[in-house]
Amino acid sequence: MSSLSIGLFYGSTTCYTEMAAEKIQAQLNALFDEQVVSMYNIQETPLKHAEQFDIIIFGISTWDFGELQEDWESCWEDVYKLELRGKTIALFGLGDQIGYTDWFQDALGMLHDALLPLECKIIGYWPNQGYEFAESKALTEDKSHFVGLSLDDENQYDLTEERIHSWCLQLLEELS
Repeated sequence: MSSLSIGLFYGSTTCYTEMAAEKIQAQLNALFDEQVVSMYNIQETPLKHAEQFDIIIFGISTWDFGELQEDWESCWEDVYKLELRGKTIALFGLGDQIGYTDWFQDALGMLHDALLPLECKIIGYWPNQGYEFAESKALTEDKSHFVGLSLDDENQYDLTEERIHSWCLQLLEELS
């Protein structure tokens, strides 16, 4: 699998999404036993750059009352213009399930919904067990899963490492 190349694109205001991205990068590189993940901050790298990868991971956080993180908000229209037909996409998001229980992971769901019509294959759906929230736009239709890995470093920081590890193993399985 030495020709495997994964692009990880994230936006981060408070560096928590960036730290999660770094952990995902390290975990996947360790699982593949080589440097397969290239990481990009969307504040510095245009989203269009994602098109050069066959496998793409997008990281986004939800702000306030279900709003997009500022870097994503500033390039949101670019999402709809991406050429992602046939590409494999995985998503992860950060949110606060206690402080914003009615909007937990909404930005993750909004990103998923924006990508869905682009004819890409989305993997990495994540079970919603172990979370306490009222509402989320990031739930699958049957409400059993989030549309990507959901992290809450505000209230469940102690679970982040294990969740990332399990999700990366899941991605490895779904990619093989």
